[in-house]
Amino acid sequence: MTTAGRSALPGPPISPWRRTIRYWVARFVVAGLTRGYLRIRLEGRDRLPPGPAVYCFNHMSWADPFVLMAVLPFRPRLWFFGPKEEDLRVGGRNRVMYWTGSAIPYQPAKSDLLEVTRRVSAVIASGGVVGIAGEGRIHVRECELLPLSEGAAYFAMRSHVPLVPVAIRGTSWLRFGGHITVRVGEAVACEGQPSREAVADATARLSSSLRAIVADFPDVPEPGRIGRWLTERFNDWPEGSRDAARAASRTPGLAYSDLSE
Repeated sequence: MTTAGRSALPGPPISPWRRTIRYWVARFVVAGLTRGYLRIRLEGRDRLPPGPAVYCFNHMSWADPFVLMAVLPFRPRLWFFGPKEEDLRVGGRNRVMYWTGSAIPYQPAKSDLLEVTRRVSAVIASGGVVGIAGEGRIHVRECELLPLSEGAAYFAMRSHVPLVPVAIRGTSWLRFGGHITVRVGEAVACEGQPSREAVADATARLSSSLRAIVADFPDVPEPGRIGRWLTERFNDWPEGSRDAARAASRTPGLAYSDLSE
């Protein structure tokens, strides 16, 4: 990878070897803490491409990226699309993500598509994989899948890498010793140029695959006080609370899916 390519990578402007050390430290620490609290298994590991790719996963909890860090292979290097702030040096959680250099920040309220695309392309060019929560928000039911944004398909088509559906089961409540399953689906081929029609078609195929994977996921029983506190401590509900999100999902005529935009 060229020096210019390395400089385009998100994160602090440090040497490649320091980036590598921070990445491995973060993965080991996260894996130890996450596996110390949850029981996690990976299904369909053989479906993961050996090289660069875009992983699109469903989103039930703030813990989803940490679960993926704990269970996915350490190589290729894993990056995550988000959070929705440009400066990750503000706020405790953001500072941790900035230190690890594993986040690709973006500003949804601003027109920075070119800059975000440059960052994603640099990550893929470095040999890494990009994880994207395609729904753009958390929701209440394990078997639900909200409409996916077209970003994952666009990035995959632009870089000519596989688009991999990844389903996470069990994180809607974080019970101590709770069973979490990460299930990998068949990769969606992304060939040709990322025209509007091609991206829409790839997104539809990705959505169909991911929806089929999560269809049999049962809802998780509500845990005790500690599990409830841990789950909701960092959850960001667009409606303001889990109860409000649940009510929105059950209200006839309410476009719950539109809330993901």
